[in-house]
Amino acid sequence: MTVPNLPLNDQTTIPQLGFGVYQVPPDQTEATVTAALEVGYRHIDTAQMYQNEAGVGAAVKAAGLPREDLYITTKLNNGYHRPDDARTSLERSLEALGLDKVDLFLIHWPLPTLYDGDFVSTWETLVELRERGLTTSIGVSNFQPDHLQRIVDATGVVPAVNQIEVHPYLTNEAARAATLEHGALVEAWSPIAQGAVLDDPVLEKIAGEHGKTIAQVVLRWHIERGDIVFPKTMSAERMRENFALFDFTLSAEEVSAISALDRGEDGRTGPNPDTFDYVPR
Repeated sequence: MTVPNLPLNDQTTIPQLGFGVYQVPPDQTEATVTAALEVGYRHIDTAQMYQNEAGVGAAVKAAGLPREDLYITTKLNNGYHRPDDARTSLERSLEALGLDKVDLFLIHWPLPTLYDGDFVSTWETLVELRERGLTTSIGVSNFQPDHLQRIVDATGVVPAVNQIEVHPYLTNEAARAATLEHGALVEAWSPIAQGAVLDDPVLEKIAGEHGKTIAQVVLRWHIERGDIVFPKTMSAERMRENFALFDFTLSAEEVSAISALDRGEDGRTGPNPDTFDYVPR
């Protein structure tokens, strides 16, 4: 199956479906990513805080695929927001990944209660890193509407993407709308709410009508709405299942019915970006 490439605001493109390695143990990452590449995934989403960039790099090297066929994302560790730290952290990431540049580098969390509330200088540093050629595109993750507005007002540079928690129980419409209004794309993490949606009767009915699993229907809902999605699994069978999203479509009514499952903040599976202040020690 062919994964669509979506245009970004910096004249590059990004595969709409990828493979995430959050919570994949470092010693199992190479084998897991190797299996994903064998299924057909070419977009891999990792992060400095996942501590498994080296495994991603080892799998990429072993696969021997042309570099231009791969899309690699990593994200800035929460402890490295200061400009000098951000610079050296990306250099370390590139060494671990075995690459001379990544395709996309993100600020993982805005951390508005830390660093004297300064994430603008961090964003300015990512702009510099892009100009130096260490990353093709730059973006943010978990940025709320006011966070986005602040960095755009300060720098005039719009992120290519905003990676936020989105799933049927948290459609996160305010953050999605703000992202799209700025001309950035939405990447959806926790796309099936860490499995919480998998016994939902509305989704079960829609899945039955299409002869698909609930996970496939939810991932297709993301695709229909234009979001970029990268489900995580260590099962090769699930990898194949999650990849099989392009031989069916949902009706507008089905998309609306799934969106109506939104529970607002009660549906959030991860921390709230306005208060999250975790820094690895």
